Order: sequence, then C-alpha cells, then structure tokens
Amino acid sequence: MAHAFLSKRIVTPQGTQPGALLVDDGTICAICRQSEIPADTIVDDCGNDALLPGLVDSHVHINQPGRTEWEGFRTATRAAAAGGYTTLVDMPLNCLPETTTVAALEEKREAASGECFVDWAPWGGAVADNQQHILPLAQAGVLGFKCFLIYPGCDGFTMIDQQQLEAALPSVAQSGLPLLVHAELAAPIDAATQSLRNADWRQYQTYLASRPDEAELQAIRLMIRLCRQYSFRLHIVHLSTALALAELKSARKAGLPITVETCPHYLHFAAEEIADGNTLLKCAPPIRSKENQRGLWRGLHDGTIDMIVTDHSPCPPDMKRTDTGRFDQAWGGIASLSLALSIIHTECFNRGDTLEDITRWMSSAPAALAGLAHQAGALQPGRDANFIRFDTEATFAVTPDKLHYRHAISPYLGETLRGIVKATYLRGELVYHEGAFAPTPQGREVKL
Repeated sequence: MAHAFLSKRIVTPQGTQPGALLVDDGTICAICRQSEIPADTIVDDCGNDALLPGLVDSHVHINQPGRTEWEGFRTATRAAAAGGYTTLVDMPLNCLPETTTVAALEEKREAASGECFVDWAPWGGAVADNQQHILPLAQAGVLGFKCFLIYPGCDGFTMIDQQQLEAALPSVAQSGLPLLVHAELAAPIDAATQSLRNADWRQYQTYLASRPDEAELQAIRLMIRLCRQYSFRLHIVHLSTALALAELKSARKAGLPITVETCPHYLHFAAEEIADGNTLLKCAPPIRSKENQRGLWRGLHDGTIDMIVTDHSPCPPDMKRTDTGRFDQAWGGIASLSLALSIIHTECFNRGDTLEDITRWMSSAPAALAGLAHQAGALQPGRDANFIRFDTEATFAVTPDKLHYRHAISPYLGETLRGIVKATYLRGELVYHEGAFAPTPQGREVKL
C-alpha cells in the first residue's frame, strides 16, 4: 500500500517545497500537494521536520573482512543509519584481503551479506602491481578505483608510483570509472619530517609541519597532467589545502573531468584550536589553519569542491595513542558517520547555507561520483525511497551513546550540534528512529 509523508519542507532538485512524498513498493512515485494524496494512502505527518534524500558517503573505511575489530559492516552501517546515510561506498584498504582482485571483492561481498542496515557498494584498489586486475574488477562491479601516491599506513595496500600509475591508467580510462586519488607526494613530506627529527611530536604544529601543503599541491599537479594525457575521470579525495583550488578550478574550466571532495573535520576544526597531544584529531592530509578552512568553504560555495564526505576511518582506541599524545605514533583517521550531517548543518546554519546546499554536497554529488544517481541522491520520482526526517531546530550534546560505530571515541565528544536525524528510511522502510534500529538489517549492495 502506498504511503505519504507530509512535510512543510521537502528538499528536491527543483527546490524545497511543502507537500507529500508518495512512496510505493520502495520507490518514490510522486511529490505532490496534500490535497492530491490518493485515497487509501497511509499518511505520516512529519510536521516541521525536513525531508531530505538519504545521504551518500563515497568515502568510508568499513575494514571488513580482516579488521572487523576496527569497525565492520554491521557497526558502520548502523552508525550510517543514525547519521542519515542510506548508501556507503567502501574503500578497498584496511580490510584483509584488500579489494585489489575479483577474488578479494567476492570475500568482501560475503562478509557484507546480511550485515548492513543501509546500502553499500565497493571501490576497487589500484596498487603497485595489479594493473591486470583493473578491468576485471570493473566488470565484477566495483564503482571505481582508489590509489595512494604515498604510503597508506597499511602494508598490504601498496602505494603506486608514477610509472605504475601510468601502466594502469589506460585500463582505468577504458573502464569509464573514476580514479580516486589520495593526493600527497612523499618527497615534500620526507623533507619536512627530516627537518623535524628533534621536534616535540606531542605538539600539533609539529605534525602539521610534517605534512606541508606542497605535498598536496605537487600531487594534484601531477594528477591534472595525467588526467589531461590519459582522459580518465579524476577524483581528488579529502582535499585539505585551499591552495590547490585555483589550479583545480582552472583544470575544470579547461574541460578536464575532475571532481573534488573535502570532509567535515576540515570544515569544522582548525589547527590553531587543536591542543597538543589531542591525537584524536590526527588525519592525513592534516587539518590546517582557520584561514585555510575559510578557503575550503569558498571552494564549496563556488563549486570547485563538489562534495563533503566523511573519510570515516576508525581504529581501536589504543591506536590513537592518547596515552603518549604523540602524533607520529597515532593512527591517522577520524570517525564521523553518525555526526557528519549535524556537524555540517551546524556550520551551514552559522554561514547561511541552505538544506539544498547540504543535500547537493552530501547526497547528490557523491551519488553522481559513484554512478548511482539513477537510484540515490535525490527525492525524485522513480528513485529509491531513501530519505530522512531531519529536525533542523533541535540541538544535542555529542555523547558516546550518539556515535553507534564500534569504538565510541570521537574528537567531537562534548560539542553541541544543531540538527537531529529523527528517522532514516531505506526503500520506504524505517531503518532508524530516534535511537532505535530495525531488528533486521535491510541493506544490500547497489550496482551501476
């Protein structure tokens, strides 16, 4: 039976409007006036809660199989549902085996089976020696490929040098899928680290100095040149330096198929505010200055940065080395799946940005990157009925019980955020409601 969800604010690609979201058999069938709701339709009045499309996070480290003690499909997708995400695209590293072959992809699919509260899809890996696996992975259903131009922190997922990358790029281009690049080069980092041998690694400024903007800038310049030469879809992950924006903007203006993401932690935290020893805020590339943060927001506003994704990268608490407070010893990663919408909404409320902006950055643009815009990323007839009820007025304090992922640690603990996900629907079915989850995971792998 059809179901109508009433709201004064339904955020659609055509704008925000009052009315009813009509759902039947898991699909959005119409967005209409309340007076146009068909007879015999079940009506759910959402009042002043906004209805947004389910968020899409194209940068998540789920870490299963092999490192489920770090996270896992069940806990990651539970946190995602609580945060308003209905689709996750999983990164190919930190799991064992890494998703660099079709056989490893099938192991991941087996691990995910029956475990997911929201939908998921895999990225494949482009590493030093798997060029022959690129096209088979594409044919087997990965949505694109991730590579590192620098050591990624885990030995099994090898960085790729320029020669190896150029050997893989014809296959990437032939696949038509995007290449997601961790854009830092080692040489500027090695030089900076060498000069810091006697520095105090409990100081955040030491860590920041060890990952200079130049490492990102050189990597992005290299990738722009290769994109021009090999004509593949290039995506820059977790951009942290605003200094790269002018060159990215110029390359896009020249017609190169380049997209760019940044993350909540770069838009919310600033280096000047990070206390020494607060290794919960270590990530790579690093969180930079307040002025740099203002530049990233300008990049979002002018469209040079397309999207905001979490880079949800959890680990067991002891790996953050809060005991020593040494940034050189701590795992680099910040988990935020359950909080990201509220973080960005808080920032946008203070800046005057709209729910339509947030929806574009956190739903439609990541869905387009992953090739899933035909079914996710917007409230539009014919798409999956993946949506959330979002109370834009309510505030809450971040406490461990609000996190929902495996290890309840977070640099956001104690903060007050504005905007609460009250309910998350997957194909019209309630998967999260005010702290409670569906009894049975309903997520599945989504495909191109």
